[in-house]
Amino acid sequence: MKYSRIIYLFILALVMACNTSTKKKKEEKTLAVSKLPKVVTADIERGIKANIAKKVEEGGGYFNISSDDKELRLKLVRVHTEYLSNLGPQRHFACVDLADISGDVYDVDFFLDGDPGSMNVTETTLHKLNGKPFYTWKQREDKTWYRMPVQNASNDLLGVIEGEDSFDFHYEITLPDITDPAKMWIPVPQTDHFQTVELTSIEAPVKHQILQEKNYGNTVFYFELFPEHSGKKIAIVYDVKRQEKKPYEDDTSLTKYLNPSLLMPVGDRFQVLADSIIGLKNSEGAIMQARALYDYVIDNMRYIKAGKYGTGDAVYACDALTGNCTEFHSLFISLARSAGIPSRFAVGASIPSDRDEGGIDGYHCWAEFYAEGKWWPVDISEANKYTALATYYFGRHPANRIEFSRGRDLLVEPGPYFGPINFLAYPVMEIGKTPAFPKTFFSFRRKAEQ
Repeated sequence: MKYSRIIYLFILALVMACNTSTKKKKEEKTLAVSKLPKVVTADIERGIKANIAKKVEEGGGYFNISSDDKELRLKLVRVHTEYLSNLGPQRHFACVDLADISGDVYDVDFFLDGDPGSMNVTETTLHKLNGKPFYTWKQREDKTWYRMPVQNASNDLLGVIEGEDSFDFHYEITLPDITDPAKMWIPVPQTDHFQTVELTSIEAPVKHQILQEKNYGNTVFYFELFPEHSGKKIAIVYDVKRQEKKPYEDDTSLTKYLNPSLLMPVGDRFQVLADSIIGLKNSEGAIMQARALYDYVIDNMRYIKAGKYGTGDAVYACDALTGNCTEFHSLFISLARSAGIPSRFAVGASIPSDRDEGGIDGYHCWAEFYAEGKWWPVDISEANKYTALATYYFGRHPANRIEFSRGRDLLVEPGPYFGPINFLAYPVMEIGKTPAFPKTFFSFRRKAEQ
């Protein structure tokens, strides 16, 4: 009995010693974890920017990545702060947009290790090209994540045709009741690096003149009309072949694309707003600054055809934060020019991608800004409608569209009584000295080989 009690006490002491040891180890582990610095998303943002800046310095001004036998030379566009994540002790995730010198925009995923102020990139992968994913993230049952390839990713269903598109474009006008001698100005789409336009036919009750617009080199049809032409039609048909538009070089003088226009002021309130939007990015490149302005317009404006919409009045857009494509891009251009980024306006029509013929719902406009020696196309109102394409529309215009004219405050001779033309998409018409608004209808037929 005596020996049994001794053995029992020995075992009890051993168990207590083990428990004390285990408890001590757990306490030491908990203490070690508790001593790790607390990481917030701002720390991860600083960490990834510092790593990129270091690589840019080592790479002669570019963040260099090899991909499919190509050497990509990239510039930082923005850090996706909404995706910054702390994955665990000293383990972090960041997603960043980087633009190649070709104009392609890559969404790049980074994994980092380390503490605030001392983070190092451990893994870098190209996630998306111009908004199209190479892979998507899936979660296992154990809550860990893995990459799953995305096959044949396409933007077609969101109105985008990439590469090339070919179609006949019909521009039809029904003249109103004409009580006095009248004048009309109609835009003539021109061939350029991204579209080939051939006039197929023009039917009108009178002969036309061709005018050259003075500020931006647009071509304009000019008609002089009389009461006997009331209710007549003007029908114009173009054969169009259009290329997807990417960042491109252009030797046009930049000066006029920093100046104000009648409805797109520069400076004052727009300078203050642009400075507040760009914030700390004022020491970064023009691409990052333009992306901040682009995101601001997407996030704050609503696409609503109400009120004073359709005039492209940047002051109205800034106050109401509503409008159609003209307000979206006028606000962007006023902000960009106020920030010292040359920007310009263009207007045409967007061709439906989900059918091959039929009517078109009015005109559409867009913008371009200048950075890194290239003009970068943007379509902010479409990016606002389809947020999945926000990356695509920062640096791309799809092939399924036609451009009518460029610029604002257009000057032609002879010109309208009321002065420069705000922009030219629908016909501008005056009966005597009074503006008139003829019924206008656009339609198209895509080429069979498409």
